[in-house]
Amino acid sequence: MSDTEKLTINLGYVDLGRIDLLVQEGFYSNRSDFIRTAIRNQLSTEGEAVRQSVVRQTLELGLRDYDRAELEAVKAAGEKLQIKVVGLVRIASDVTPELALATIASITVLGALQAGRDVKSALADRIL
Repeated sequence: MSDTEKLTINLGYVDLGRIDLLVQEGFYSNRSDFIRTAIRNQLSTEGEAVRQSVVRQTLELGLRDYDRAELEAVKAAGEKLQIKVVGLVRIASDVTPELALATIASITVLGALQAGRDVKSALADRIL
């Protein structure tokens, strides 16, 4: 699985032309390089607002992996997880739909969720 997500955006012709001009002049290697740089710059500008929201909403930031052993331990403790992540959540391929249902109460992911189709399907009503 990739650690990037593909996005599709619509731009006006003038904006697109301005990006192409900057690429042509060598400021950026291609359109994607320009867009990634612009997004990083904007996220840096809004960094404090993001940090405050993460704290206020008690979210984890970054990559969070869940494997069978961790979920089996949660199940043995009689607990259920409320997963809240800004970034990427990966549920390992060795996690069965039954184990996921028994241990995950809810999933909120601002970013991407990577899990098997059967696990995603089983958790569909718990993915917020």
